[in-house]
Amino acid sequence: MAHILLRNRDIADIWQFETYVAHGGYEGLRKAIKEHTPAEVIQIVLDSNLRGRGGAGFPTGRKWSFIPKDAPIKYVVVNADESEPGTFKDRELLEKNPHQVIEGAMIAAYAIQATAVYVYCRGEFWDLAHALEERIEEARQANLVGEDILGSGWSCNMYVHLGAGAYICGEESALLNSLQGLLGQPRVRPPFPAQMGGGLYYQPTVVNNVETLANVPWIILNGAAAYKAIGTPESPGPKIFCVSGHVERPGNYELPLGLTFRQLIFEHAGGVPNGKRLKGILPSGASGPVLPATDEVLDAPLTYESVAALGSTLGSASFILMDEDTDMVWAAAKMIHFFKHESCGKCTPCREGTYWLERIYERLLDGRGTPRDLELLESVPRQIQGLTLCALGDFACNPVLSTLRHFRDEYERYVGLAETVPQAAVAGA
Repeated sequence: MAHILLRNRDIADIWQFETYVAHGGYEGLRKAIKEHTPAEVIQIVLDSNLRGRGGAGFPTGRKWSFIPKDAPIKYVVVNADESEPGTFKDRELLEKNPHQVIEGAMIAAYAIQATAVYVYCRGEFWDLAHALEERIEEARQANLVGEDILGSGWSCNMYVHLGAGAYICGEESALLNSLQGLLGQPRVRPPFPAQMGGGLYYQPTVVNNVETLANVPWIILNGAAAYKAIGTPESPGPKIFCVSGHVERPGNYELPLGLTFRQLIFEHAGGVPNGKRLKGILPSGASGPVLPATDEVLDAPLTYESVAALGSTLGSASFILMDEDTDMVWAAAKMIHFFKHESCGKCTPCREGTYWLERIYERLLDGRGTPRDLELLESVPRQIQGLTLCALGDFACNPVLSTLRHFRDEYERYVGLAETVPQAAVAGA
């Protein structure tokens, strides 16, 4: 099957404007403007059931439909703040197939009649961002961005903005604050970004992930029914799966939603190196609950609803694989350290809770753990979950609670180490 998103795998130099156009590039934007009203474009995307590829899986067309039609100023923001551990799909799209993302963003802008598009790139993407500005200029010279696009009377410019390396700015309201020059911290909602007062510069705004928008040109050209024929009815279309960790062939894999964990990991990515057993799976980077590599999990389909039924989330599909030698307590401690470091500090439960979770893991790994610490690892998350302005607090609880649930015996081995094992042995463990 030819790639829909990672077309750079099939077509050399598709990042170049002339090559992209020669292979049907920008025909989706032309079709949207010449043949459809903005409302019809929204309906096509609604009918396709395209779900957001940034993590939440929210229906894209529904998000677009929330924008008030009569608002004089509206924006589209492209979330390219790819900061989830284990996620590297958006970077490949922006580096190797950037015009498809630009085209998808402009179709979204036409659908809501936006006056500007902002591409928010993570701070480490500075080289990518400069190249992207050149690609946008090529589209502008072809009258696909800017004033009176394709003679339609609709004008919309596109700009690139660099963040400063903060994980929290992947959360859409913190991203909007950062774009405005404010602290990258989540906003109180409502109002939501689509509402007046909740978006960029407090105007109605659609925020979409890079991969989400890369799907849109194909949908407009081929229709909603053709898109829904790929994948499953509830989770249609192709998905880019990022696979890393203990795996033979790490990388990005564009595959239809609905294949199984086993097919992705063992058939496509080559399985675990050195004949070792697969022990744990993070299906959505550090933010989602860890799953054990049981037959029930491995034979489950990779859809938003199926992974949720297993007790985790598909999210951005950033698979981090852990083999039989992985210490799951150590792995959870590394993830807690990450979330504690990346907490913006605005919410007391997240700021203080991640701090205390890290202290508990330090005691365990130092051999100073007690049975009380295991009780605290279960009770502290209850003081965080559902009590923060954004999902970072919930994300921080996921590695703790999921590893406790599936690998409790490993935690129990750490309890009482100081009383039974010399400290030198603990330090070297």
